[in-house]
Parts: sequence; structure tokens; C-alpha cells
Amino acid sequence: MRTVALYFAAVLSLLLVVAAALWTGPRWLVPRIARQSPGCLYHVPTSERAVALTLDDGPDPVHTPEILQLLRAHEARATFFLISGNVAGREALVADVVTAGHEIGNHLTRDESSVRLSPAAFERAAGEAGAVLARFAPVRWLRPGGGFYNGTMLETIGRLGYDCSLGSVYPYDAHLASVRLASAYVLANARPGSVIVLHEGGARGRRTVATLRRVLPALRARGYRVVTLSELEQLRSEK
Repeated sequence: MRTVALYFAAVLSLLLVVAAALWTGPRWLVPRIARQSPGCLYHVPTSERAVALTLDDGPDPVHTPEILQLLRAHEARATFFLISGNVAGREALVADVVTAGHEIGNHLTRDESSVRLSPAAFERAAGEAGAVLARFAPVRWLRPGGGFYNGTMLETIGRLGYDCSLGSVYPYDAHLASVRLASAYVLANARPGSVIVLHEGGARGRRTVATLRRVLPALRARGYRVVTLSELEQLRSEK
């Protein structure tokens, strides 16, 4: 019986360590990854109280308009990483995003893991998505689907004229259906120069709307500006 108790105590301790590591990852793990992967932007070194808000997988006919209303109400701007396969029939919605002063980014053609694509398929998807999105506004940033990439992908991204960006504050909102957890994670880890990642579409979009209702006023109360990726990049501190 004592052996069983010790086993479960050890498992619980391990789970607590893993949970603590994930919760504080933006403060210690992401900077290490960023240093080892200089070809992709995770955060921006700056002393300015500003964070970039990025939204993946849109446009979404239900939640994108709600998100735009919230951003306007809190004087915030964001970078919308759009999937070009979601654009057909929603062109007016993409135009609304641009007209409202937000930025659009390339999130390829479908919701899939980019690193699993062949080099040719990845280049084709990035190019096809870019051609669709360029009809609405210049596109600087590309975010690989699934959050993983390799050297070949970075070479392709650069050759196509994009900068790669992931993020530093990812509250696992695509996997954990908890608005309270996502909101607490963002607020616990937001720092000057952070890049926040949330998702649109379906249940994810509904949770993002609820999360932003909590996060945007809290960040504003702390003196943070919520800006686009390109605006945050302009605040980069020279070392």
C-alpha cells in the first residue's frame, strides 16, 4: 500500500512540474527557442508596454465580426492569420478587417500541419494563399500551420517575400476548452513585446471572443497597448 501511495505521489509531483513548466513557458522556454531559431519571430525585445495580438484560422462569419467589435471598443489592433480556403464567400469580411486598420497574415490554404507537407506542397500552399490575400492588402507575415517548421520551410518563406512568425503566449486554446484558463494564462504571461496567439472558427472562435472580453480590458488597465505584429516590430529595442 505504501508503494502504491509513493507511486501516485511521484506521478502527481511530475504532473505538477510539467504543469508549472507549461504555465511559465513564455518566460523561460520561448526565449530559448527564439534564440535557437532566429529565422522566425516569437516575441519582440522592447521596453514599451505593448503586445501583439494574433488570431489564426479566420475569417469566420460568426466570430470575426464579434472580434472586430471588441477590438474597436478597446482601441486594439490585431494581425489576422487567414486561411485562404476560408476566404471564398467572405471577401467582404476580409475587407472589413483591413478597413478597420488590422493586419492580415498568410496561414496557408487549409487548417493542417505545414511541417508534414512536402517542400513543393508547402511552397504551393503558401503561394496560393498569398495570391488570394494580396487582393486585400500587402501581406508581410506567414505563420506555418501547426506551429512547427524547418530550415527548408524558412528558406521558402523568405524566398516568397514573407517573414515567419509564431508567438510567445499560446494559451492552448485550440486544445483546452476553457476560457478561464486561456484568459488567466494570457494575463499571467503577457510582457512587453509578447506575441499572443488565439484562434477563430467554431467553438474556438466562441472561446476567443469570451477570452478577449476578459483580456483586452485587463491589459488596457495595466497600461498595455494591443497592436499588430508589424507595429510591435517597429518598437524593437536596439541592442
